[in-house]
Amino acid sequence: MNLDLVNDIKSDVSVEFLTKETLKKHKQKKLLEKAGFEAAQDSLCFLHESGVLACGVEALESDCIRSAASQAIKALKSSKNESASFSVDAKSLEAIVEGVILGGYEYNRYKSEPKETALQDIYLICKDIKKLSQSFQEAVIIAEATCFTRDLVNTTPEDLHPSSLSEIAKELAKENKLSCKVLGEKELHKEKMGAMLAVGRASRHESQLIHLTYKPKKAKKVITLVGKGLTYDSGGLSLKPATSMVTMKMDKAGACAILGMIKAVSELGLDVEVHAFIGAVENMIGGDAYKPDDVLVARSKKTVEVRNTDAEGRLVLCDVLDYAQDKVKADYIFDFATLTGACMVALGQYTTGVMGHSSKLKHDFFTAAERSGELIGSLPFNRHLKKLLKSEIADISNVSSKPYGGAITAGLFLDNFIKDENKEKWLHFDIAGSAYTESPWDCNVYGATGAGVRLMSSFLKKVQTAK
Repeated sequence: MNLDLVNDIKSDVSVEFLTKETLKKHKQKKLLEKAGFEAAQDSLCFLHESGVLACGVEALESDCIRSAASQAIKALKSSKNESASFSVDAKSLEAIVEGVILGGYEYNRYKSEPKETALQDIYLICKDIKKLSQSFQEAVIIAEATCFTRDLVNTTPEDLHPSSLSEIAKELAKENKLSCKVLGEKELHKEKMGAMLAVGRASRHESQLIHLTYKPKKAKKVITLVGKGLTYDSGGLSLKPATSMVTMKMDKAGACAILGMIKAVSELGLDVEVHAFIGAVENMIGGDAYKPDDVLVARSKKTVEVRNTDAEGRLVLCDVLDYAQDKVKADYIFDFATLTGACMVALGQYTTGVMGHSSKLKHDFFTAAERSGELIGSLPFNRHLKKLLKSEIADISNVSSKPYGGAITAGLFLDNFIKDENKEKWLHFDIAGSAYTESPWDCNVYGATGAGVRLMSSFLKKVQTAK
C-alpha cells in the first residue's frame, strides 16, 4: 500500500471526518442520516455511489482523528476500492498518517494464505505540499519505526531469541549507519553480570548484551536507552500458569521499542546522541535454572536474594543499567520494560507507568505523551514501599514482601542500581499493559502496539531544539 502527499487527485473513495455539528451542514446530510449515521466517534458510513466514506469523530482533534482514521483504513482494506484520499492540514496530518499506517498494520508472517486487499494507494491531499512535506516524512518515519517494533514483538520465541535479536540489531546498524557491539556470555562473565547471567542460565540460547550507538556530528544531548529483552519468559522455576504464558513473546517489547526508537532517531537525523542497551535473555526451566533462595551478585556488587524467578526482568535490567552508566555519561537515562502486571492493575492496559525522581522530567514526558498520542501515568516512589524490598540475608530482595504497589517496588528495585549522580536523569517506563493488546483500540490492532516509540520520538524532537 502506497502513501503519498499530493496537491489534488481523483480517487475511488474520499474519506471525510464529521462531527455532530459538521454533519448538520454536510451536503449528503439526509442520505447519511437515512443510513443511521450520527457521527459518533469511530462510526463509519460508506456512500458507495458517491465515493465517500464518512467517519464520525467527537472533535476535530488528533486523538479522535487518529482513531477514526484507523477504523477507516480497515474498512477500505475490506472493500474493493483501489484508492482513497484524505484531505489534510498541519493539525491533522500526523494523526491521519499514524491512523492509516498503524491502523492498517497486519502481521501475516505465519499465515499460509494472507488475505489480499484491492487497496493500493492512499493519497493525502493538501494545498501546500512544501509546507507539510517535512512533517509528512517525519510522521511516516515514526509510524514505520513503530511497525518495525511491532514486527519484532510479534515474532515467535522460536524465531526471535537472544542471538537472532543481536543479528537484527547488527542489520539495523548496517542499514542506518549505527555502531553495534554485542557481548556474549563470555564477556558477560568478565563484566561480572551475575544477575543477568542467572536468568538466562537454563536456556539453550546464550544471553546477549547489545549496545547500539547513533552519533551525529553536533549532538545537543546524550541519551541512554535501556530495554528489557526477555525473548521469552516462562517464569522460570516460579512457573507461570499456562494461560499467563501465552503472549509471553511480548516480554521483549522494551528491547524492541529501544530498537524502534534508535531507528526513528537515526532516520529523522536528530541532533541527539543515542546509546541503546539491550539485555537479551530467555528465562526457562531446567536442571541449571536459577532458584528461589539463591543469592546473586550483580555487576554493581550488590547482592540480591531471589524470592521469585518470575521477577526476572529487573535482574537483567539492574546489570544492564549498571553497565550503561559506566560506559556512557548521559544527560538522560530511560529504561523501558514489560516489568509488572501490577502496572496494569494500577493504570489499566492502555497506559505506560512512569517512575523516577525528577518531577520536571516526568512533566516533560507528559507533554511529549500529549503530542504523540501515547498514554502515560505517574506512579510515585515513597520510603515506605522501599522498605518492602528488605532482605534478611542479602542487600535486597528481588520482590516485595507484600503484594501491594508491585509496579512501584519494581521501580524502586531498579533505583537501587542508579548511581546518585544519575538519580535526577533517570526515568523507568513500565509498558507491561501498553505494549501488547488482544483487543484492538485506538490505532492499535491485535498484538504488539509499539508502545514507547512515538513517545520517545516526540520527546527527543523537542530535546534537540531546546536551548
